Parts: sequence; structure tokens; C-alpha cells
Amino acid sequence: MFRSAISKSVLAASPRAATIASVRPALARGYHEKVISHYERPRNVGSLPKNDADVGTGLVGAPACGDVMKLQIRVDENGIISDVKFKTFGCGSAIASSSYMTERVMGLSLEDAEKIKNTEIAKELCLPPVKLHCSMLAEDAIRSAIRDYRTKRSKLPNSDAKKSGFIDVSQSAVTGETTATAHPPSA
Repeated sequence: MFRSAISKSVLAASPRAATIASVRPALARGYHEKVISHYERPRNVGSLPKNDADVGTGLVGAPACGDVMKLQIRVDENGIISDVKFKTFGCGSAIASSSYMTERVMGLSLEDAEKIKNTEIAKELCLPPVKLHCSMLAEDAIRSAIRDYRTKRSKLPNSDAKKSGFIDVSQSAVTGETTATAHPPSA
């Protein structure tokens, strides 16, 4: 009762106080201001035409929490990511991880984008340990999008795409076990 009376008097005092009071509950739940920023103003939300030869689509999910992340990349003729879009159904940390990933990979080569680890995302967004799976989803999504792009390019007739293999690495959010699968170059 006392708390609500104070809140009402503070909110009536100034519009700035009302803004601060509306943000404070989110901060109290342990979300860093970077997560809140990406959640409230997500960057690069949308879709790219998935059938375009220069677009790779990654769709990943976490059955334990229900988060689903779609991340799409458009790659120019030099192998540089020129556009990125995402759509995420999930918690604020999943949305923030997706949004941050789109900003992070824009302008990178496919090889550099593949090197981004979930730990970098988690550190940048100051994710609490219980939300680390969100950063793992973002890492999985970019790798899946790159894999989809390379698969499309390898199937093009008279493709100038390099015939190179790749290694798919994933880590279980539950057990922490890391699995690597080699995919040799296609003929």
C-alpha cells in the first residue's frame, strides 16, 4: 500500500519520473539495458525472399523454452553479408540476441560471421546464466543461414561458388556437450 502511494506521488510529480518508473521493473528483473534496448527497438526485423539464390535462411528453436529464431542473410558477389533480417518468437533475451547478431554480422564475410560465438553475444548483452541458450540460438541461426546459402550456391548450374566443405559445430544447452560434423565438398 505504502509502495503504491509513493509510486503514484512520484509519477504525478514529473513525466521523466514516469518514464524511469516504467523501465525500473524490467531492470529489477535482471535484464541489462542493452537487452532492453534491443528488445524495445529491435534492429533489422523482417524477411528476405527465401528462394533468392543470394539469400540464406536459418531457422532454429529451443524446445525447452519455446523460442524460435529465423535469421536470413543476403550475400553479395564478394561473399560479404550485405543485408540481414530476423524474426524471433521468444523472450526478450532471444529477441535481443537476434537483433544484436544482425548488427554484428552486417558487412562481414561468411568466414568471419561463422566465427561469432554465443559467448561474445552473451557478454555483449550481459545475459544472465539462465538466458545463455538465447545467445546459443543466435549462433546456431547464423551458422544455419550460412549453411543454407552455401547449399543453394552449390546447386546452381554453372555456379562460380567455391566447392568447399564445412564443419557444423553445435553445443547442447542442457549438457554442454559439443558435437562437430564434417561436410566434405560436394562434387
